Amino acid sequence: MTEITGKVYVAGHRGMVGSAVCRRLASEANCEVLTASRDTLDLTNQSSVEDFFAQHRPDSVIFAAAKVGGVLANDTYPVEFLGDNLLMSTFAINAAYAAGVKRFLFLGSTCIYPRDCPQPIQEEALLTGPLEKTNEAYALAKIAGLKLCQFYRRQHGVMFHSAMPTNLYGPGDNYHPEHSHVLPALLRRFHEAKNENLDSVTIWGTGTPRREFLYVDDLADALTFLMAQDNPPDWANVGTGVDLSILELSHLVAKTVGYEGDIKTDPSKPDGTPIKCSDVSRLNGMGWKHKVELAHGLKRTYDHFLNEVESGQMRSV
Repeated sequence: MTEITGKVYVAGHRGMVGSAVCRRLASEANCEVLTASRDTLDLTNQSSVEDFFAQHRPDSVIFAAAKVGGVLANDTYPVEFLGDNLLMSTFAINAAYAAGVKRFLFLGSTCIYPRDCPQPIQEEALLTGPLEKTNEAYALAKIAGLKLCQFYRRQHGVMFHSAMPTNLYGPGDNYHPEHSHVLPALLRRFHEAKNENLDSVTIWGTGTPRREFLYVDDLADALTFLMAQDNPPDWANVGTGVDLSILELSHLVAKTVGYEGDIKTDPSKPDGTPIKCSDVSRLNGMGWKHKVELAHGLKRTYDHFLNEVESGQMRSV
């Protein structure tokens, strides 16, 4: 293993993942974290990205920037989810190589694996079958970035590699009522239902799809672990290896926020991929394992949510 040293550019530092990575890197004594806000660096603008890398010349990059959203957002805005993510990843990877970046860790997602691949999902499943249609645009862009890193490593010998995190949650999540991911969306809905004394809450779909969830600070720890490996795999799944149904998750979220009403399903709404649980044996075999279990992580997340609501800083965009 190698020590993380020098200047590390964290792309997307204001997002849930990027902010967790910055928190984790703060404990690395010989590491300088470099960030850039949107008003100073437009990652979808090629010249802006090239100028940034040429000027700052980071030693390493953790690329956590992305346009993300839940099923509705992905299905409604495929042009933006494909176009913006493709531009950001391509411009950054190319500019990093041109600027002599020694290490580039790109974030993919387990949602870019084929829709109906065998469970739990192994890394080798990538590109072995059709994608989930409601998520296809985002997946295509992320696959392109992941493969570009792999090809740079193969063709030019640079340490460009990727991580494939499962569904994430934690401090700084996006709680938009329509465009957020399933867990923050449920947390906000049950919180509001409790405050409004609603008799019931209706969740999207049948409630039968199964999902796996990872606390975002566990992901940040895994990313620094991968950054310290001398010869990491081209990509590695990052998760818990444990899943549950959306209906089970709904009951757990309701319990966390103290909501005691009924929970109903709406089968007229899309479910998305039926089951998505990652095989994390590769990363576990390298010596890393998650620390925060879902019930504990939900409690932490809800506490952060309440603080964000109280301070007027809840992210909802």
